[in-house]
Amino acid sequence: MTLPVGPVQAFDVDLRGLPGLPPVEGGRARVLVRSHGAPVTVCVVDVPPEGLEAAQLAQRLADLFAPAAGTENVDLARRARRSELAERGPTMTVQIATRDRPDPLRRCLDSIACADYRAFDIVVIDNAPATDETRAVVRAWEQAHPEVAVRYLREPVPGAARAHNRGLEVATGDWVVRTDDDVVVDPQWLAAIADAATSAPDVQCVTGLILPAEIDTPAQELLEQFGGYARGFRRRHVDKAAHRPDDPLFPFTTGRLGSGANIAFAAEQLRARGGFDIALGPGTPAKGGEDLLALFDVLTGGGGVVYEPSALVWHWNRRDYASLQRLMHDYGVGLSAYLTAAALREPRLAVGMAGKAALGVRHVLGRSSPKNSAKTRDYPRELERRELRGMLAGPAAYVAGRLTRTPERPVVAGAERSREVAR
Repeated sequence: MTLPVGPVQAFDVDLRGLPGLPPVEGGRARVLVRSHGAPVTVCVVDVPPEGLEAAQLAQRLADLFAPAAGTENVDLARRARRSELAERGPTMTVQIATRDRPDPLRRCLDSIACADYRAFDIVVIDNAPATDETRAVVRAWEQAHPEVAVRYLREPVPGAARAHNRGLEVATGDWVVRTDDDVVVDPQWLAAIADAATSAPDVQCVTGLILPAEIDTPAQELLEQFGGYARGFRRRHVDKAAHRPDDPLFPFTTGRLGSGANIAFAAEQLRARGGFDIALGPGTPAKGGEDLLALFDVLTGGGGVVYEPSALVWHWNRRDYASLQRLMHDYGVGLSAYLTAAALREPRLAVGMAGKAALGVRHVLGRSSPKNSAKTRDYPRELERRELRGMLAGPAAYVAGRLTRTPERPVVAGAERSREVAR
């Protein structure tokens, strides 16, 4: 899908009852297409000045894609199963680590409150804040939403991994669900996670679909060319045994399975592994990678990961080019810092991967790599150079994080509930 540069209005439609589309600025619309609530694709649709009637939109979509055979039956079966899970499914603690971003946090909390799966509570971790705004937002939001159990925590030492470990100490849910303050979640987000989490006995991690909330600027369009955060529209179950992917770099390529803005872990197993590596992630010299290492630990420990596209969130990407430049550098640092940590975790696997170093380089830099397949000829080489420079700095950044990290309390089982998790 090639997106036009400039504002592109987004629509969310379902095949079982297509609406029409109104006239849109620029004559093109980005359409998320669902089948019985489950996302199946995103299309860019040409919209004439008078708009599109429902029948015309149906024809445009038919010209652009065809739903896979049996999709409707699968979607209906999963909807029925999720209705059953609403009564007997796992409990969940939603964790949001944030720092001085009151307005996005409020928007994120409002979207979680609309979840159609009610067996959850929320923990907001205020990470090294400069103000008390986050505390005030959570207190006001709690008063406005007495039906939702929400807890505020303050973690004074910077670091997303440290903040999430602080949240893990008090989490009461069977599953810990991570998201960021710059997203809004789909109403069926938690129901889809519960469905995937209980789909097989070995599942210890669920990741979900992350779509851009807007593509209004060239920087946002370039991030989609870089790869964005979406990982497709088909459920995948991955482990190191029966569901091992056809990927010579597995299990090091965990970024193909999802990222930390939309990821859930079985709480007991996450605690047993010690939570997240505090030498990785935003707020450390490594800039990122703590989510990738947690995925790696699940897979190398024999657990399964399910990518479930119905567990959908919408993410606000960086709007300006300078922020994108910094992001590309930070991604590079975080990726190689994660790989360094993974190699130290599993040195025998790392030795086996050493002979495939050329494959890894082609995966990161090759124009024919799946990682780079969406890039146009105009994609700035300067951004690729920033990413590469970041990758060269990552190993030292991880070592620096290990040497400078302050002591952390051990991650223990969840503390008492501030309120009972509501069903």
